[in-house]
Amino acid sequence: MGATSGVTVAVIGAGYVGLTTAACLSSLGHHVVCADVDQEKVDALRRGEATIREPGICELVVDGLASGRLEFVLGASAAAAGADIVILCVPTPMGATGAADLTALESVVTEVRDLLPHGCVVVNKSTVPVGTAAHVSALIDRADVAVVSNPEFLREGFAVHDFLNPDRIVVGSADRDPVPARRVAALYEHLDTAVLVTDSSSAELIKYASNCYLATRLSFVNTVAELCEYLDASIDDVTAGMGYDDRIGKAFLRPGPGWGGSCLPKDTFALLRTAESAGSDFALLRAAIDTNVKQQELVVAKVRKAAGGDLAGVRIGLLGLTFKAGTDDLRDSPSLAIAARLAAEGAELSGYDPSVHAPVPGVTDDVRIAGTAYHAAKGAAALVLLTEWPEFRDLDWGRIADRLHGRAVIDTRNLLDPLTVARTGLSYQGIGRPGSTRAPAVAMVAQAG
Repeated sequence: MGATSGVTVAVIGAGYVGLTTAACLSSLGHHVVCADVDQEKVDALRRGEATIREPGICELVVDGLASGRLEFVLGASAAAAGADIVILCVPTPMGATGAADLTALESVVTEVRDLLPHGCVVVNKSTVPVGTAAHVSALIDRADVAVVSNPEFLREGFAVHDFLNPDRIVVGSADRDPVPARRVAALYEHLDTAVLVTDSSSAELIKYASNCYLATRLSFVNTVAELCEYLDASIDDVTAGMGYDDRIGKAFLRPGPGWGGSCLPKDTFALLRTAESAGSDFALLRAAIDTNVKQQELVVAKVRKAAGGDLAGVRIGLLGLTFKAGTDDLRDSPSLAIAARLAAEGAELSGYDPSVHAPVPGVTDDVRIAGTAYHAAKGAAALVLLTEWPEFRDLDWGRIADRLHGRAVIDTRNLLDPLTVARTGLSYQGIGRPGSTRAPAVAMVAQAG
């Protein structure tokens, strides 16, 4: 793929994707300059303080700074002016219509286009609609600067691992131009993985199609879980049986309170809008989105029923506020979406999350932040587990029972052992789990011979 010795990489944006990209590329031996518009964030990173919660990221930042291969600067211009490759990792949030908002991306491109060195390659790593590489190229309007699409496939909580152990590297360039594509692919030459070089539009669609498939899969399994409750079947057993099929696999077969986070909600809406603009009716994706909203409504219905049919003035305890365990990310969290629905019906909410230590104005306004799970449970008519933090399995459920006013525990992640909870006199409800005392699935392995 060609050596990258002497190449300087600018990473614009120090969020989840940008900081992970910068730190990991530095660990692969590249000289990386990472830029952000937040002075406090830049100062913290210069001190070696990671600004996101990701296993391994702090160590990589410290090592990169010590080696001199990683530096942090304020503003895109300061990073791009001397770069051979500029990687854009700026926010592309969902706009009012559901389409991706490219305001930040366009602003950065406009800022740096006249500063880019001759022969520089600009890389879109942010999740962007199909056609954005061509749009960025038109904004730059320089024949000597190529624009390449190189989507990220990082899971929060596993971002460093996923970057350094990728399933694949996707690089898309105009007309499948191999020269800029090879330069970008060479950044990852020390990683043992498949590299797919394609056109820019295909690369951009690969990212959306991957995330939207996962969202559809989650909506499917939540619907199967609902059916299990009607038919007195066990979703644990059903998904275990499905997962042994090589054509299906075990991943993304866990029911929950609905999917969320920084990617799936905005990516599903963005692809749906892209399909509509192209004249295609993506009915399956629309159904997946509608099913996700319904899943949140079903959880609220369980809580309402546990509280006696009316939530007005009723205290409800919540375990978990982030969109998934292992992160401090509250963006589009299904936990908070459900909290908002409960609050709209008059519930008084007390919530605990291991990574949320204080209120976040405009985000956690519906929830009083508790210092421990036991404080969240105190006086509550029901306790609702919304995020799959492993430590919730090890709670003293007898102590929880003593603090609860009611008896209901609603486990929207199927994280807990129903028998352990039931032994304390509490009433356990999972998602797609029939009865409060039936044990989860047990796999029996046939012995050879």
